Amino acid sequence: MLVGYMRVSKADGSQVTDLQRDALLAAKVDAGHIYEDTASGKRDDRPGLAACLKALREGDTLAVWKLDRLGRDLRHLVNTVHDLTARGVGFKVLSGHGASIDTTSPSGKLVFGIFAALAEFERELIVERTKAGMAAARARGRNGGRPYKMTAAKLRLAMASMGRKETKVGELCAELGITRQTLYRHVGPDGSLRSDGQKLLGGKPATNKTA
Repeated sequence: MLVGYMRVSKADGSQVTDLQRDALLAAKVDAGHIYEDTASGKRDDRPGLAACLKALREGDTLAVWKLDRLGRDLRHLVNTVHDLTARGVGFKVLSGHGASIDTTSPSGKLVFGIFAALAEFERELIVERTKAGMAAARARGRNGGRPYKMTAAKLRLAMASMGRKETKVGELCAELGITRQTLYRHVGPDGSLRSDGQKLLGGKPATNKTA
């Protein structure tokens, strides 16, 4: 049995499913076996697709108008079709760049295999770029993670300010652009330097000279 799925991204009426529906009906998909969604192809929570995948049985074939109707993420597409294949369900694209994909035929399986290889290649490129970026950051003295918002200049100002009774911690943090937690990791309530503050100043035991 042929089961159809169609999708548009907007619910404001600017996009309609007429063209997709006509293509599915022309491919001999029964009108009662067509599922649809109004959602981005990048979203995982698509009730129409979920119901469609649940309804498919071994020997069925899922048909879509174009490949991007099923999803815009290559890896998601590959994983979905792999799951269908494992269940004995075929997948067929009616038009567009993926029109040669039909996992019920040998040539269609070959084309899909190329798509799967591209998805794996994309994944490896992302991993490789991430590792290269981390290596470059370490070479520049960074070990990853978010940079500290506290700077040496801010720290010295905080030390001087915290030593004054009239200082309001909330206003000081807002002026320095840091959180209370960051402030107190570096400076004590009396303006004394704490361990993180000593590290920031290169381990120098700086002291607050303000009374």
